[in-house]
Amino acid sequence: MVDGDVPERMQAAAFDEFGGPEVITLRILPVPEIADDEVLIKVWSAGVGVWDAYERQGVLVPEGAAFPIVPGSDGAGSVAAVGSQVTDLAVGDVVYVAATTRPKGGFYAEYAAAKAEYVAKLPDGVPVEHAGAMPTDAVTALAGLDTLGLAAGAWLLIFGASGGQGHLAVQLAKRQGLNVIAVASGADGVALVTRLGADVSLDGHGDPGQVLARIREAAPGGVDGILAMAGGKTLDRLTETLSDGGVVAYAHGVQPEPQERPGVSVRAYDGAASPQQLQRLNELIEVAPFQVHVAEIFPLGKVVEAHRRLETSYPGKLLLTIR
Repeated sequence: MVDGDVPERMQAAAFDEFGGPEVITLRILPVPEIADDEVLIKVWSAGVGVWDAYERQGVLVPEGAAFPIVPGSDGAGSVAAVGSQVTDLAVGDVVYVAATTRPKGGFYAEYAAAKAEYVAKLPDGVPVEHAGAMPTDAVTALAGLDTLGLAAGAWLLIFGASGGQGHLAVQLAKRQGLNVIAVASGADGVALVTRLGADVSLDGHGDPGQVLARIREAAPGGVDGILAMAGGKTLDRLTETLSDGGVVAYAHGVQPEPQERPGVSVRAYDGAASPQQLQRLNELIEVAPFQVHVAEIFPLGKVVEAHRRLETSYPGKLLLTIR
């Protein structure tokens, strides 16, 4: 089934060579055709993440992609067409998509094709105007919590809690009944994670001794797990607060990678969308209002500025508005 208003060509941001932000330019490209197991999305907004920069640099390019490459793993919008094998989505549905595998192009465009397994209806509680910034980080945050496998009532420390993945992990962890110590970045980051329900909110740029003391005061028996969105000396110090048998989970790509030490195990994880994982994510989101904190919004024509902003510090996510 196809929306009769779908054009043959669309505006998109794409690049013909790998390099810095300046290689991305606006151009007119054909609207991608969908296979039987795919969905065509009329894109409203697209998240801007570090993986998009990796794609632009040629480090993390979707298999099968060819120039001109349209980046963008995250998007939200409405369904414009569905393949013959797709039964759980219909034209007009408002959806979000987390698609690292997308040889036909990403979400920096007016239309994007994605496998139906990466697409989910937007749940109640997520503001539609910010939904495009959520998918990959939310799926990855949930994968990190699954990797830790902590029981309700356990103490979880989230390092990098005010970032794109971290601030979503705070909310998902609280919905799972965990006690959350959020180590954020700066006063704005601390204010954000406090507003999102963290039990203890700390500034990772503060005095290390005082930070450790606050953690030990809150969890005298030690924290049961650490979800690390960044590495380095601060994380090394934070692992001192783990209880015996505690676990550090970190997403692939975090550098330097955390190191194991006696009594502490380290596990890496990836976020991968699937119908089951997206359903679990939606069920957790619908428990209460869910905030996707957007630090700055850029129109598609300002995509170069958005990628330059990626190289700076900010709480939450960056967002491109497509229409």
